[in-house]
Amino acid sequence: MLVVGRKPGEYVMIGKDIMVKVIKSDDGHLRLGIDAPKSTNIIRGEIYEDQLNNRQRNQTIDILQRIL
Repeated sequence: MLVVGRKPGEYVMIGKDIMVKVIKSDDGHLRLGIDAPKSTNIIRGEIYEDQLNNRQRNQTIDILQRIL
């Protein structure tokens, strides 16, 4: 994992077509702007983890139903 410090107005590039820019930083709260192609899925971490957990739970249920 790359860890970089950025101030509001500064940004990092991911490849040639994804820009992550610090919009605002206050009291431990951070606002980011992400400029990426429409074909790039951008999902907040907590939603991604929920989707992953749901998939794993559904796979477990499917396995248990086949056994029973």
